[in-house]
Formats: sequence, C-alpha cells, structure tokens
Amino acid sequence: MKPISVGIFLFEGVEVLDFAGPFEVLSVTQFEQDWKAKPFQVATFSESGETIVARNGLKILPNDSFCSAPPFDIIVIPGGPGIENEFYNAATIQWLKERMEHVQVMASVCTGAFLLAKAGLLNGKQVTTHWASIEELQNRFPDTTVMKKVKFVDQGKIITAAGVSAGIEMSLHLVDRFYGNEMAKKTARYIEYDVDFEAKGRFVE
Repeated sequence: MKPISVGIFLFEGVEVLDFAGPFEVLSVTQFEQDWKAKPFQVATFSESGETIVARNGLKILPNDSFCSAPPFDIIVIPGGPGIENEFYNAATIQWLKERMEHVQVMASVCTGAFLLAKAGLLNGKQVTTHWASIEELQNRFPDTTVMKKVKFVDQGKIITAAGVSAGIEMSLHLVDRFYGNEMAKKTARYIEYDVDFEAKGRFVE
C-alpha cells in the first residue's frame, strides 16, 4: 500500500510542539502486520528549504523548499510567534492556495489557522485555533465560525486544531480517519497519550 504523504510547514518562530507533535504521531504510526511499511511518509518544508530557527532557538533543517516539495496528500500548517510574518508573506499564501487544489487534507495547528484564513480556505467553515486567538480569528475573518472549547474541527478537506498539544489529538484523528480506530488507539498507546476518541471536546462534522 502506498503511504500517505504528509508535508509539515516550517518557518522562523514556528511553535515546536505544533509541528513536532504531528510529525511524531504520524511518523511512528505503523501497520501491525508489517512494521517496516509506513502508513504515513512525513517530511518538512519551508519557503527556502534552508535552516529555520523555531521558537526558543531550536534549529531545524527542512527536507524541502516550496519549489522542491513533492505533491503531498496532507499538509500541516503549525502556528507560533512567527505566524504574523508568514501572514504577510505573499509567497506563502499563494503556495497554500495552489496546493489546496491537490491535497486530500489541509490542516492547521494553533494559529496556523490564520494562514489558511488569509488564503481564503476557511470561508464558510467551522474552525478553531488557540484559545487566546479565537476572538481575533473571528474578528479578522467574519466569514468563518470559530469554535470554542474543542480540540479540533474536521470539515472534510480542512481540519483545524486548537493550541499546541491539540495537534497531537488532531493527528491521531487523521490516523483514525485514514486507517481506522484500532491503529489510532495503538499509536496513542505507543506515545502514551490518553485520548477519548468519542469525547465531546472534539468536533467532526
């Protein structure tokens, strides 16, 4: 079975757990019958492909740039203090618009939702973001409906997660959605993350 390709966007000032949580969850997920065959093939990318400095000084070398990044089935847009610079980066917004036409899922974590909104991808959608940015997202993008007190919102091709650690739960949901509940539960157990897959604090349309 061909693995589902996942690209995680990196930028200066990205929140570490916003991208590392989804990276870890999707990277460690495995088939029970063949642990060498990866259900998800996960890579990182940035605009230039050069080393970026995440929040609190962590340096990461992305796998690809906008130009060299392969077609991804899933794209994850994290948040963090650097999101404001990306919000006004025309190259980033245009890249997201173009890639949206080809992905199965475009997902955000935390304030990454602001980039999807700026690209016009959240119009008419129910979405969420970090609790401290809910009011701002709603005010800046009144065509969206920003949900409170939920871990993530699944609107089909668009999934938005709340702050920081909520990206882990969103990623477990992706495992569940693409490969089933049992695989998601085994992944959650492996990373020792307690999650109630039937909880009301999640939101799936």
